[in-house]
Amino acid sequence: MARIDRRLLLLCSGLALLLLLAWSNHFQNEFHFDDFHTITTNDFVKDLRNIPLFFLNAQISSTMRNISWRPVTAVSVAIDYWLGHGYKPFFFQFSTFLWFLVQLVLMVFLFRRIFDQAAADPHPSNLWTAVLATACYGLHPANAETVNYIIQRADVYNTLGTVATLLWFIARPEQRKWGWYLIPALVASLAKAPALIFPLILLAYVYLFEFGAGDPEASSRPGRLSAGLLALRATWLAFAVTAAAAILTAKMTASTYNPGAISASLYRITQPWVALHYFKSFFLPTELSADSDWTYVQPFSPQALAGYLFVAVLLAVAHYTSRKREWRPISFGILWFFLAILPTAMLPLADVTNDHRMFFPFVGLVLAVFWALRLALLRKPAWTRAAIAALVVVLALEAAATHQRNQVWRSEESLWRDVAEKSPRNGRGLMNYAAALLIRGDFTNGLPLLQRAAALNPLDFLPEMNLGVAYGGMKRDAEADQHFQRSIVLAPAFWEPHYYYGHWLESKGRLAEAQAELESAVQYNLLSFAARSLLMQVYEETGNNAALETLAQETLKLAGEDETARHFGMPTGQHPEQPVPPVQPAPPQSTTLTPAVAQAAAEDILRDATKDCRAEHYDDCLAKTRRVLELRPEYPEAYNVLAMAFIATGRGDDGIEALQHALRINPDYETAKKNLAWALEERKKVLAPTAKK
Repeated sequence: MARIDRRLLLLCSGLALLLLLAWSNHFQNEFHFDDFHTITTNDFVKDLRNIPLFFLNAQISSTMRNISWRPVTAVSVAIDYWLGHGYKPFFFQFSTFLWFLVQLVLMVFLFRRIFDQAAADPHPSNLWTAVLATACYGLHPANAETVNYIIQRADVYNTLGTVATLLWFIARPEQRKWGWYLIPALVASLAKAPALIFPLILLAYVYLFEFGAGDPEASSRPGRLSAGLLALRATWLAFAVTAAAAILTAKMTASTYNPGAISASLYRITQPWVALHYFKSFFLPTELSADSDWTYVQPFSPQALAGYLFVAVLLAVAHYTSRKREWRPISFGILWFFLAILPTAMLPLADVTNDHRMFFPFVGLVLAVFWALRLALLRKPAWTRAAIAALVVVLALEAAATHQRNQVWRSEESLWRDVAEKSPRNGRGLMNYAAALLIRGDFTNGLPLLQRAAALNPLDFLPEMNLGVAYGGMKRDAEADQHFQRSIVLAPAFWEPHYYYGHWLESKGRLAEAQAELESAVQYNLLSFAARSLLMQVYEETGNNAALETLAQETLKLAGEDETARHFGMPTGQHPEQPVPPVQPAPPQSTTLTPAVAQAAAEDILRDATKDCRAEHYDDCLAKTRRVLELRPEYPEAYNVLAMAFIATGRGDDGIEALQHALRINPDYETAKKNLAWALEERKKVLAPTAKK
């Protein structure tokens, strides 16, 4: 036994060293993507006194309105800001990695207990298997997509909380009646909602290991139905408490939150295909990307059918391996994999897939795979040496791949260059890569990327906004002005286009126009601190001291650590410079959009909507046509396209009404006349059998 312990100690030491080498280059990696609106532009994380507010108001966790309630995650970044005395990536990355290490340690103990449950006479190799499975997970390059992405540390908290709660439940059965074991999972659910899936994972464990349903080798075991009822009775407290937490999360989530999917049904239809992609990525992670260009699949497409078949086959394997106790870790691992995917599969998010979503499900997958490998080697001991050699190679390759992915996440430029190379039709990836180039003044290489992004996503205001920035940096003012205005046409109620247009106008000395845009930015998002800061500077430049004082004091009430507000909000005697005598603020001005810009935008969007209609993408067509009508309410061609989409989706009466409205606008519109005549004739055919009856 002592010899085994020494070997195990040597193994653990070697794996720990490999783990540290693999992750050693990630601690200085920068902030990315959602980190900006949740951390670096969010003044609320700068003051620990805001910690209670994170639990009371979801909206202060981000400068965006579209945010869910994740108070524990917000608190964690506030603590890291305090520890580092600023936005120093090391403290944020170290914090995430520390909790990741805690999760790995707990995984070893959890896996060991599950493996021991599966064997009537626990084998010493169970511990070795648990260590190697955890090492494979800790070194897996897919996890770099989570550990490097600071705000997605919420996935680490979800997984850690689930692992800790299940381990507590197994290791301390005498405490179950009090429900203390639920504490880690509940805390994790306050970091991100997917942790609320825990009761189903617990139910699967209890059903498989504590009641042994349908075990042909144990006649005293209950049948599957009885075992299911017993398992529900054993876990009812977890379901009750988690249901209460889910209700609280729903109530606390901002009313402005929108998951973002264009089509909820197509999103969910695509998820089995996504699950197959995740499964494949566990064994062959060759397609890792911070932002893929995946789109929806149609219900009976080859991809969708492959996804359905994959789910059916893997669930069949889970059912088959549940029949014997020694196989049940495989069954449990597969169920964990699917259950951990379920929350993001059911909630129709803007992105069909995201690699950081693999972090939670892979715990179950690595459990199933390594237990299956262990069973195979016990039956074929002669293969052990070859298997160990192969595993050493795999772990070394994983470590090298993780080290490489860390390098990709080093900066915004390196990250989005990788995305642009792997997903050349990803407009958002091209735009973000271009934005990184613009930051360092490389307008020549950034401009073509932005033009490609705008062509791929003609309805997205961000490429247009960045084209304004690019042309502004190149001193091509007329083109900059045009693109800034078009970005506002595409997203008039978003604060960002108003802010960046205002920023450019201020740099050109057009202060009255800049003031109007910045006031709009603050109006549309009260938490846009960058807009507030620049607006205060504009007020100072124009001598509008009354408005300056009002805005500074209002900003200090929102976030007392805002540097610009503290500067301008000082009492007069403490101000570094004597202010100009107060004057009445000028009335706010509205931006007058060039009619030609609005018309061109509407025409572009309608062309895109028509293509969607012809391709039978009716949800997209309807959404885009409605956007056209917001820009040009009396546009007969738009009503014609809207009618065709209505009729194609079974809303014939709505289609007829849209065509009639098109003809009220333009009585000579021949296409609408013909379509209306056809639609009325089709309605007669439908109503005729009813009339005869």
